[in-house]
Amino acid sequence: MKKLLLLSAVFNILVVSSYSQAKTTTVSKKVAPSTSPSFKNLSDSFSYALGIQVANYYRQQGIKNINANLLAKAINDVYANKKSPLDDKSIETIMMKTLMPEQYKKTGLAIETGENFLAQNKKKAGVITTASGLQYEVITQGTGPKPTIADSVVCNYRGTFLNGIAFDDSYARGTPATFALTGVVKGWTEVLQLMPVGSKYKVYVPYQLGFGGNDYNGIPGGSLLIFDIELLGIKGK
Repeated sequence: MKKLLLLSAVFNILVVSSYSQAKTTTVSKKVAPSTSPSFKNLSDSFSYALGIQVANYYRQQGIKNINANLLAKAINDVYANKKSPLDDKSIETIMMKTLMPEQYKKTGLAIETGENFLAQNKKKAGVITTASGLQYEVITQGTGPKPTIADSVVCNYRGTFLNGIAFDDSYARGTPATFALTGVVKGWTEVLQLMPVGSKYKVYVPYQLGFGGNDYNGIPGGSLLIFDIELLGIKGK
């Protein structure tokens, strides 16, 4: 899904020169420009050429129509630092529905089940919900330092699906794991910075903060993941 979002971002940015002056219309492969574009410099021609390449890629993916005005508005809003009406989760869902409809059908139930669980779980005493949608419970609050984004940490953990089946377990392996905070899923990166060394948290990771909407190493796309995480130390400290 990160790849899809990256391709989408590239598409939006690269075609700005060719679409920024477009009139309200829907663009498809059957619509031909009435006049040839005017290239004032290499940047103009580069933008147009790259726009053709990326547009052709999406057409090959089955995208038949693109609203040129909305495309241009999205680009302008990004460069003007305007707040988007779509959050990351909405963008991911839209991209998957459009580019990977079969995958979305497969993962839709998992996503819905996870979201329903989180909606009820947040009402439980002791469950904290962050702005990103991550949820956690403090089982044991440590007294050591908290890691920063630049740190690597030593943890014991157990990860399960919503049905209780474990998919990863350092306790069972008998060896703690060492992770860089920049090398784990977003949910881990966020919660580890909240945990003093010596803490043990139960963490509920929504799919968008986990492995996204695609299957990954035996983890079905859209899965809500539950972790028991014990922060044993910060590497080098």
